[in-house]
Amino acid sequence: MESKTDQPLALQTHELSVNYDSVPALWDVSLEVPTGVVAGIIGPNGAGKTTLIKTALGLITPLSGKVKFFGQSLSSVRQRIAYVPQRESVDWDFPITVRDLVLMGRYGHLKLFRRPREADYAAVHEYLVKMGIEQFANRQISQLSGGQQQRAFLARALVQEADIYLMDEPFVGVDLATRSAIMTLLHQLKAQGKTVFVVHHELDNVNTYFDWIIMLNIRLVASGPTATTFNQEMLKSCYGKSYALFDEALKMSRNLQSGIPE
Repeated sequence: MESKTDQPLALQTHELSVNYDSVPALWDVSLEVPTGVVAGIIGPNGAGKTTLIKTALGLITPLSGKVKFFGQSLSSVRQRIAYVPQRESVDWDFPITVRDLVLMGRYGHLKLFRRPREADYAAVHEYLVKMGIEQFANRQISQLSGGQQQRAFLARALVQEADIYLMDEPFVGVDLATRSAIMTLLHQLKAQGKTVFVVHHELDNVNTYFDWIIMLNIRLVASGPTATTFNQEMLKSCYGKSYALFDEALKMSRNLQSGIPE
């Protein structure tokens, strides 16, 4: 499959299909995403957004199809890829401190049976500071707020110093300060030439958050630059009748926030 862009490809899928038992979760998804973009993955509930990320990471075995990063298999570039899972999928009662959680992100840099070096601990401290949670380094992770927990997992991903970051709903259940910190982080990563994929649910901020958009509804609806791809026609194709309901609710919400009567 030839590239449709002049940039190197960060992610490429070819005829990717995934079933849960006999129920399709993804069907015949072929897409190409260049490097150096912040890509939002959107679609209705059950559209296959998280499935796409987990299949790309090798956490789910596809029914058919292929996934490549930088034109190579996952096994060839695994250390160049970092993952931030959904917060609710994590066992927050696990007896580990914030520092140790973030340190786990350095394990890919260590040789077999080698203990973390001073440089690894320094990197952990750097990213704890970057995410504004260095004061919680010795706390057990369950003692953090939702926003602080998300920052800890972002620090764990950052300390890997990867080239591709896959983030599954990082904005869910976080405070405004954490949301702002995440957006600053995404723009910093892009400025460094990194590529970020974000599973996302909120349609009203897609244009400001992402410069590339992947629209899924089990099949691929569209993939391309946000400015030309994220439009009314594609939204209706992706969400169907549910988009019309969402659009009306969004207008009502904005009216209430601005004090305009319904």
